[in-house]
Amino acid sequence: MKQQVPVEIQKIYEQFRTAGFKLYMVGGSVRNILLYKEDALKTIKDWDMTTDATPEEMMQLFPEAFYDNAFGTVGIPVKSLIETEHPGVVEITTFRTERGYTDRRHPSELTWGKTIEEDLARRDFTMNAIAIEFKGDVAEINTDHLIDLYDGQKDIANRVIRTVGNPLERFKEDALRLMRAIRFAAQLGFQIEDKTLQAITIDAVLLTEIAHERVRDELLKLLSSEYPYEGIMLLKNTNLLQHILPELLEGIGVSQTRPGRHHKDDVFTHNVLSLKFCTGTDPIVRFATLIHDVGKPRVAAPDHEGFVIFHNHEVTGSRMAYAICDRLRFSKKQREKVVKLIRWHMFTVDEHITDSAVRRFIRRIGVENVKDMMDLRVGDRLGGGTQTAESWRLKLFKKRVEEQLAPAPFSINDLAIDGNDIMKELGIKPGKHIGEMLEKLFEEVDEDLGKNTKEYLLKRVREL
Repeated sequence: MKQQVPVEIQKIYEQFRTAGFKLYMVGGSVRNILLYKEDALKTIKDWDMTTDATPEEMMQLFPEAFYDNAFGTVGIPVKSLIETEHPGVVEITTFRTERGYTDRRHPSELTWGKTIEEDLARRDFTMNAIAIEFKGDVAEINTDHLIDLYDGQKDIANRVIRTVGNPLERFKEDALRLMRAIRFAAQLGFQIEDKTLQAITIDAVLLTEIAHERVRDELLKLLSSEYPYEGIMLLKNTNLLQHILPELLEGIGVSQTRPGRHHKDDVFTHNVLSLKFCTGTDPIVRFATLIHDVGKPRVAAPDHEGFVIFHNHEVTGSRMAYAICDRLRFSKKQREKVVKLIRWHMFTVDEHITDSAVRRFIRRIGVENVKDMMDLRVGDRLGGGTQTAESWRLKLFKKRVEEQLAPAPFSINDLAIDGNDIMKELGIKPGKHIGEMLEKLFEEVDEDLGKNTKEYLLKRVREL
């Protein structure tokens, strides 16, 4: 199989070839070529390439390149190769060998390698330890020039994830590989080979030595995948989940069964099934769905009939979500979204609620989160055992929300008067009491938008 590579890659290859250096595609780029065949180039976002040229030699070939790391990776700006506004960078790494992973993540000893075989030996999984050499006058992907020392092609064909060499050694070198194996399984729909899976379970505790930011990144990639539910269950079954989201495991065995309630599973199962059925693809929304009932085990109590209830679990859950997001180093924006979705996910869809109640719902969660909340609600329903994604009440509620969103939800800025009108009417100076009066007027008008006239509001100002 042959495929033409982008012009910028061809130009890079010509420079290497002219200077007498070798250039290889490797890692995920090659894996995608073998997986997706003719459509492979569409799936390659980052061209993973390696060479026998040292970083210093690459810098001589490409004056506008940059090199500011200890791992031999040189970045070449695309716009220095072709006329384009594209801000991208092509990264190329020197062959290397690694030893002594004292921090379970980075090698303490790194030396430049002489051959592609040395470089492939240090890689994580067989499917990522395959290289294709660029040869000839034109840079093209030619699988006749493929180097596969660890039967990676066979594992890709069989949809299997297997480490290069002894899995216990590979995971002790870099404990993030524990999560990467499961993330790849969720992304690609592959199975993890038995010895590799056993080694993940044995070495699960090593994940505690990895920075929270790295764990978060892998978790969000997993939640962005085709099979997030299966990925979370793999994390649980390999004991990794207890080092990532121990709060989620508190729901195991916590029954939700009571007469008239559709829930038949424990809290943990409900949470992960809600993730499975969540209609959104945003990993942050999926994360919120996964932990939306995380507060239930901590508030579980019997009611007067002896059946379990979870009073204010959404309040407790939102506080727990804040702490979880903080621990995993979510951004402030991501954390706020997760907390809002969990805090208000118990919104009522009763057909008798007022328009003002619908508007309050929108203001509480934010216009930008309305669709995400509906995606969570669908997951919550289906994850709880109901057979339909939306009840007629939820459909009606969504319609009413859409009506309130057009053209825009009513806010305090839409009042027929402002602070200047109040000061002029009462002859008073600025102060916090002006804002308090506007808040009171807003609450009143929000219940009846027909009252939003200057005449009526100034009358009320004089009465307050």
